[in-house]
Amino acid sequence: MADKLMDVKIMAPDRVFYEGQVSFIEFNTTEGILGIYPKHIPMTVVISPGVLKIVEENGDTKEAALLSGFAEVLGDSITMLAESVEWPDEIDIKRAEEARIRAERRLKDDSQDLNRAELALKRSVVRMQLGNKWK
Repeated sequence: MADKLMDVKIMAPDRVFYEGQVSFIEFNTTEGILGIYPKHIPMTVVISPGVLKIVEENGDTKEAALLSGFAEVLGDSITMLAESVEWPDEIDIKRAEEARIRAERRLKDDSQDLNRAELALKRSVVRMQLGNKWK
């Protein structure tokens, strides 16, 4: 069974968010959605906003809002340095909705940094989707 698992460590600025052995993990990168099983080829990727899915050793699936960072895949281990990652019960839906409204306003205003506004919109939508799903 050990060859069917990989070690995952997800670190946020304020805590170790998750640490354990998993059979599968999926998350968004700047290149698209990445699904990883044990024995994956080594790589380093940039995380983009999306839902992090973790399938644990016992088959349970956990989801979290993973908003940005970097991931290093080394065959049987994955280390993520996340700028922001939250479990569904940690998401403030009202705050996410307010962030979505601000981001949409910025996108309409051509004088604003459109890339930053688009990223803020993606982050708020991920939080709202995941937060509403579990409330």
